[in-house]
Amino acid sequence: MSSIAIFGAGGRAGRAVAAEARRRGHRVTSVVRDPDRHPDLTGAVRGDVTDPRSVSAIVPDHDAVVHAVSPASGPAALATLDLDPDFFAKAADALLHGLARGGVPRLVVIGLFANLTDAHGRLLLDDPAVFPVELRPFALAHTAGLDRLRAAGTTVDWLMLTPPVQLRVDGPRTGRYRIGGEVAPDPESGQLSYADLAVAVVDEIETPRHHRSRVSVFGDGRSAGGDGS
Repeated sequence: MSSIAIFGAGGRAGRAVAAEARRRGHRVTSVVRDPDRHPDLTGAVRGDVTDPRSVSAIVPDHDAVVHAVSPASGPAALATLDLDPDFFAKAADALLHGLARGGVPRLVVIGLFANLTDAHGRLLLDDPAVFPVELRPFALAHTAGLDRLRAAGTTVDWLMLTPPVQLRVDGPRTGRYRIGGEVAPDPESGQLSYADLAVAVVDEIETPRHHRSRVSVFGDGRSAGGDGS
């Protein structure tokens, strides 16, 4: 049994990861910006993923940390958000500092499909037919966070798992998924549920297979049932 701190535990991805981790018997610390906004999260603690002091106070005595924070939920809210362009870079800095200081070995970050590429090597965020122009600042901020992780000289074994554009809220937990690289999967065959994204996250905590890298995670196109792969 591991102890896992989840930043962004009030969001869709964070809740899915917490449920999957508890399903497997792990201890979970749910970290949110304002616990009063999430009365259903029993024992949630207040934390700011961009503040090194906040991260350093929370993460000791945990075996892994998950970063599932988004500063807003849904395209409409993200399009009107006055987002700090350094939000995700600051989060990367704070997490790497806090985990290294607290002796926490593993960090799993939920990525954004927009900085995957198409089959021709073009970033999806550069194609307005795929990614809305009004969400570009959010995508660039997310990409800056990935760049910061890649550039860091750190003892922390970090991984960014990037789900596809078709991430289904009501999709079933099949326990299966595929791992890819920098190229986005086909939108139809690559659909993934939040539940199976969570399976991939907890798999990488229990048995780390990818290290200091970004990989894509997407559905396997089959019906429910079976194990993660």
